[in-house]
Amino acid sequence: MRACICLPTYNERENLEPMLEALAGVLGEDDRVLVIDDSSPDGTGELAERLAARLSFVDVLHRPRKEGLGPAYLAGFRHALAAGAELVLEMDCDFSHAPADVPRLVAAAADSDVVLGSRYVEGGSVGSWGVGRRLVSAGGSLYARALLGVPVRDLTGGFKCFRREVLESLDLGRIDSKGYAFQIETTYRALRAGFHVVEIPISFVDRREGGSKMSRAIVLEAIWKVPALRLAALAGCL
Repeated sequence: MRACICLPTYNERENLEPMLEALAGVLGEDDRVLVIDDSSPDGTGELAERLAARLSFVDVLHRPRKEGLGPAYLAGFRHALAAGAELVLEMDCDFSHAPADVPRLVAAAADSDVVLGSRYVEGGSVGSWGVGRRLVSAGGSLYARALLGVPVRDLTGGFKCFRREVLESLDLGRIDSKGYAFQIETTYRALRAGFHVVEIPISFVDRREGGSKMSRAIVLEAIWKVPALRLAALAGCL
């Protein structure tokens, strides 16, 4: 397997089928999509199984309960590595990340260890967000960048491509972030381990269907997790 796209799908019934159909047009012959469903009450998991029976590039990983974005991705990473993936991608199922950008991330990984689809480098953009959401997103990335002392501009973004060596070298069992702090933590650990991280511009838009998964608890976790990561690095624990 060349690339595996990990696609968390908690309550994404409306988006799952069109997303997989869109990905079918951009995937390489040896690429796969892993749908990771945390027992969605809206029937997303059952739909995923029906689609996997029709679409040969789709696998489904069922998890017993909702535990957050981080644990879902970690389960997907382990599954993808065990299946032999050379590249492992993260991507939202709600079309905020454009399927057409997947080949750009994969191509950039030829010369980099981690590729970030970035909203905040030249050429990147966000959609029709209100002022509040823009401040939370851009401010969160700036906060993390300043405290951690890294040059990455979009630390909270969730459109990423890892070479398998990166995930194999990180101690996945020590990554305990549940929400969007997971994105900060994985990128920071990769940088601390000496891997080459690059950002390529993407246009981020609002989800097509369903509601945002952002919550106060997710924001609060990121606020305290960033200084905790910095302290751990200073103590030589990362």
